[in-house]
Amino acid sequence: MTETQEVESLGLNFTQILDAAAKLPGVRINRDTYLRTALKRHCTEEQIEKAIAESPAAAGIPLKVITEVANTSIKYETSKVTGLSALSGIPGGLAMIGTVPADLIQYLGHMLRISQKLAYIYSWPDLFADEGEEIDEATESMLVLFVGVMFGVQIAQSGVSKVAAMVAANVAKKLPQKALTQGVIYPVVKKVAGYLGVSMTKKLFASGVAKAIPVVGAVLSGGLTLSTFLPMSNRLQKHLASLELTKPGHRINETEIVPAEVFE
Repeated sequence: MTETQEVESLGLNFTQILDAAAKLPGVRINRDTYLRTALKRHCTEEQIEKAIAESPAAAGIPLKVITEVANTSIKYETSKVTGLSALSGIPGGLAMIGTVPADLIQYLGHMLRISQKLAYIYSWPDLFADEGEEIDEATESMLVLFVGVMFGVQIAQSGVSKVAAMVAANVAKKLPQKALTQGVIYPVVKKVAGYLGVSMTKKLFASGVAKAIPVVGAVLSGGLTLSTFLPMSNRLQKHLASLELTKPGHRINETEIVPAEVFE
């Protein structure tokens, strides 16, 4: 098998793991409920309704509030990931991924949770447009890019930026399906999935999952979680905050983005 074929094969494996994580109970975040809960302490009812109907940026919510909400979400998910057993039980139909440790899927589930929360507070449209069990291809592609940014894959940042520009330009209330599934972004998605697959397969499974991703035993100590999940979440936050999508014309840089911190 050539290196290119190997990368593509591993990329497919990564999307299978991602799909499994997306099916875990509690992983999908309801955009409307999240925004209402996250903003109720900071905004008027009118602002909240406009943020839900359009976006937090369109509602004129100050960047200081957006940053505070994002940091609160990061702290919450970082704390919660230390108890991976909270997301217990993988739904039926996932036996095909029996070689993947459940803890890894659950950990990725938390990455998907914080990705959704950060996306919504930074004015992205609903990533899960339907309530079906299966995620559509465009959503899967977008989540691959978000996870890629969290892992520091440079090309993933470029992909997220391009999708954000498309959403902002069209004032879209949903993801650009064609671009993410067969258009200009799709090749980027395949490359990112390939890199993530290589990373997880070679670094995690070859040398032991605990050396790279915190499993239950390591998570209980807290240290390994803080050294992985927290900086990855901050990395995604920083990138999303830099995009025009969160400042459509009227948004200005009121403060610098201060990364979230979690203290033992």
